[in-house]
Amino acid sequence: METENTFTLAHGPITLPAFLPDATLGVVRALDSADLEQVGVEALVMNVFHLMQKPGSSTIQALGGLHRMAAWPHPILTDSGGFQAYSLIRQNPGAGRIGPEGIRFQPEGAGREFTLTPEKSIQLQMAYGADIAVCLDDCTHVEAPYAEQEAAVERTILWAKRGKQEFTRQLRQRKIALEETRPLLFGVVQGGGHEDLRRRCAEALLEIGFDGYGYGGWPLDRAGALLEEMLALTRALIPPPFPMHALGVGQPENVLACARMGYATFDSALPTRDARSGRLYAFTGPPDAPGFRLTGEWRRAVYIDDEKYIKSTAPISPGCDCPTCARYTLGYLRHLRKSGDTLFFRLATLHNLRFMMQLMALIRKETAERELS
Repeated sequence: METENTFTLAHGPITLPAFLPDATLGVVRALDSADLEQVGVEALVMNVFHLMQKPGSSTIQALGGLHRMAAWPHPILTDSGGFQAYSLIRQNPGAGRIGPEGIRFQPEGAGREFTLTPEKSIQLQMAYGADIAVCLDDCTHVEAPYAEQEAAVERTILWAKRGKQEFTRQLRQRKIALEETRPLLFGVVQGGGHEDLRRRCAEALLEIGFDGYGYGGWPLDRAGALLEEMLALTRALIPPPFPMHALGVGQPENVLACARMGYATFDSALPTRDARSGRLYAFTGPPDAPGFRLTGEWRRAVYIDDEKYIKSTAPISPGCDCPTCARYTLGYLRHLRKSGDTLFFRLATLHNLRFMMQLMALIRKETAERELS
């Protein structure tokens, strides 16, 4: 369970606030579990929607669950698949349908149709061995019409009730009674950009009762700006003792903003995707320097394709203690990328994830200093 600064879960603690890299299909692309441990990652996010397709539930079971399959002995949060259903079906209605009972979908190239109900989502997450399970929710775009948002909220509440009932049944069936060893269950607050719908959803989920809650829906507006007002409102609707997860928030500035609102955990594929595309993160000064603060221009992007790095002997980021910066220069990294060598993906991803871990440490330091002042 949670203390002020940690989650204590069956597979170990998570220091809060925490960034959880996306290992959607059971892997953080280009890295293995030892790499993740080396840069300080404490927990991962995996996705039921995708895992039930590849490698498939029977294979995951045969391989001993997600932890054994991925050789990851630390906590795993499993995403229910609500956002992925939105991405697939709402943008391509022919790929499936969302109804009161759940979601039916058939991805392009798949040989059969899949069904995901609130009960099945929980069953799969429990069978996979998740440390934190998330109830299936009906995701919408923030700019969707009010009627669509309202229907999604009602469906999310209904599915949350059914998910909680199945979670309780699974605990009894699996004879999991100890608080220290049981997984946690999170509900997701939907409502788009409407305060009344967010409030209705939050109040209903609080009445059902969950261990924690998530901000549901795409967290950015059409222009890519963080929906700070709605994120802050949703955090305020959930009492402070309950942790909140900011689903899909991964841009460093956005993580910082949401952490200052009180969000405890974050996940996104952005830092690792940016790494593979040659967009590397750097602090503007050594992050362990006494005077370094997360104010003003505290970070910058390094675009490794830029010709100015051809002969650079500098590391990516000053004061970075990641394995990449300890050994390799910007010039060499640019050479790897231009040569098409896959080593670039590994070294770049190691660095961006270590940057995120350093950022979380700086946020914790900032919070501690604020509490002491």
